[in-house]
Amino acid sequence: MAFRSGFVSIIGRPNAGKSTLLNKLVGEKVAIVTPKPQTTRNRIMGIVNVASRKGRPAGQIVFIDTPGVHKPDSSLNKKMMREVHEALEGRDAILLIVDATEKFGSGDRFTLDLVKKAGSTVFLLLNKIDRLEKERLLPMMAEYSKLHDFREIIPISALTGDGLELLLDSLMAVLPERPRYFPKDQITDQPERFLAAEIVREKVLLETAQEVPYASTVVVERWDESPRLTSIAAVIYCERDGQKKIIIGRGGEMLKKIGTAARYEIERLLGTRVFLELFVKVRPGWRESREFVEELDWRRQLEDLGKNQHE
Repeated sequence: MAFRSGFVSIIGRPNAGKSTLLNKLVGEKVAIVTPKPQTTRNRIMGIVNVASRKGRPAGQIVFIDTPGVHKPDSSLNKKMMREVHEALEGRDAILLIVDATEKFGSGDRFTLDLVKKAGSTVFLLLNKIDRLEKERLLPMMAEYSKLHDFREIIPISALTGDGLELLLDSLMAVLPERPRYFPKDQITDQPERFLAAEIVREKVLLETAQEVPYASTVVVERWDESPRLTSIAAVIYCERDGQKKIIIGRGGEMLKKIGTAARYEIERLLGTRVFLELFVKVRPGWRESREFVEELDWRRQLEDLGKNQHE
């Protein structure tokens, strides 16, 4: 059987399990995961090399994780929804993932309408079946099948991996015969400095509450590598002095906790010792600043780095 490859976008509401699914498929953490909605802010690529087995050709699937579909109310949210729309264009297939433990609501209908307009082959994934009584599945699948002519409806658990081999079989059946897009050992297109910034932001999301997680973002300002040590300076931006106090914590305890957890994970990612310096700065209303939000895109950051190096 000839080698197949293609691009597959993962679309769904906030907290449907998109990033958990991507990480499970790739076998490595390429997208941060927290219980908080809108954790993912950019399109994130995960590359999966699929081995052949009986009835299934070998191939490469390039998965695109996206921010949760929502109605945008700020420059940041508008940018996130642009990422979703771009991920729907020119794809070989779309995975619409829903939380099977939640009722189908207006947000799900809005997401389904977006997917319908894309005109691609659509697979519906009923996620979190590890938390669902088995007898509920068949009636649920029958109800969902009335909503759209899905290529397939596949019950999965992104957490346990249940149903994912069937998903890969189904995707390989629809992808065209093409050579691989990326080298076999590559798992994402994200640069390490962006992954490091995301890991810091994940720890902020996990450790802080109320408005702080959504009002914060992280930018790596310095990255110096040597064979044994990577030295990183990163800024955590927030919108108000009160948020800054929470992130720093009493006597700097919270910032130290965030930094230690992030450093351990970045060391595992890079395979070197890491010296991580974190700073907290207030930038009022940054989520409403289109210019600043655009600067957060790692693709833009790479372009700027390239320009600076050539100047």
